[in-house]
Amino acid sequence: MTGVRPLHLAAEIAPAPPDGSGARAVADVLATARAAEDARLDFLTHDDSFARPGLDALAVLARIAPATRSVGLVPTVTTTHTEPFHVQAAVATLDWVSRGRAGWRIDVSPGEAEARLFGRRPAPPAAALWQEASETAEVSRRLWDSWEDDAEIRDVATGRFIDRDKLHHVGFEGSAFSVKGPSIVPRPPQGNPVVVVDATRPAARETAARHADVALIRAASPEEAAALRAELHRAARAHGRDPGLLRVLLTVAADLGTHPGGPAALAAQVAGWHGGGAVDGLHFVPAVPGRDLPRFAAEVAGALRDRGLFRTAYEGTTLRDRLGLPRPVSQYAPKGADA
Repeated sequence: MTGVRPLHLAAEIAPAPPDGSGARAVADVLATARAAEDARLDFLTHDDSFARPGLDALAVLARIAPATRSVGLVPTVTTTHTEPFHVQAAVATLDWVSRGRAGWRIDVSPGEAEARLFGRRPAPPAAALWQEASETAEVSRRLWDSWEDDAEIRDVATGRFIDRDKLHHVGFEGSAFSVKGPSIVPRPPQGNPVVVVDATRPAARETAARHADVALIRAASPEEAAALRAELHRAARAHGRDPGLLRVLLTVAADLGTHPGGPAALAAQVAGWHGGGAVDGLHFVPAVPGRDLPRFAAEVAGALRDRGLFRTAYEGTTLRDRLGLPRPVSQYAPKGADA
């Protein structure tokens, strides 16, 4: 693959709501996760929402993490009706449990029915929800950085666990919350777990441009995808970011048993759109994960590997390694410190 722009493949793994057997649902997720890992996919997403029944995505992937070794794990985490301090701690814990393979897909909960479940406030407008999501992403990054990498001492002889001089208050003031910090969880293995945002909805694009390492889009043509990718890159640059570090993946929902052409056609589409610079890869949403995801892993990823476009083995150990992203230096580390 020398000289070829890396192709990234991800897939959605959430099962149908369990019919009374949560253990069976987790076993199904584990089986499909292992199939995805065997195919060397970059990462798996697990959707979640307050609007439907089912197991908690973050908890499920925390169970899957010790039973897998290489594939990235990205649960949907809703920033509406949740506490940012708790959210960042949970995502950081997943990064520790997975040994540096965690991400989180930021989402909001706009429904009044979901708001009534909590009884704290009515659902704000979409723009306000995404502003809050953006602030949650910002304070999460600060809290992840609030422990310097060498803050842990673990000196049994003196009884000192941490160097308090290497813990930092973040002092964040947002539109809906304030956080003092520091975090209660040491800095994650990746420094900052990978941030994923579905940027299909215009209201989410500002959050994606500011904070996402991976932006998911939907498009009907390579031209539309390329335009969305360029828009996200321009917005990222306007926020002082390097757009070359933003990965844009096309989300495709498909039934590999009934769309025309099956896995071969999907592989050809991915190869064409990626080769033309429209996207950096594909996020596949199977109609039936237990059936379609193994076919995607074996036949679509396999066909792209045969074309020399997709990896034959995992490189590095973290999700950031898979995506070709550097490990960020803590913003609170002494100037000139290395990550």
